[in-house]
Amino acid sequence: MLVKILGAIDIASAIAFLMLVFGTKPIIQFLLFCSCLLFLKGLFVFTGDVLSIVDLFSSAFLILSIFFSLPVIFLWIPAFLLLAKGVVSFV
Repeated sequence: MLVKILGAIDIASAIAFLMLVFGTKPIIQFLLFCSCLLFLKGLFVFTGDVLSIVDLFSSAFLILSIFFSLPVIFLWIPAFLLLAKGVVSFV
């Protein structure tokens, strides 16, 4: 059950990235919510989970996207990685 909740966080964050890619400006609260949850998930890197590094970088990119217009490649890569992680969590 916990894995599915963590996967849902990944999918919600991937949706936030895809909204940024396609020009739909998500609300700031949604971006902050997703980035905070990803940062907390990313703290599992200290337990040895390598994929948590993706969460930490994705969290940083979401926070930076609030203040700056990031290049599209910095939005596509985390979107696909988070989407893949989220889908695998539900399988």
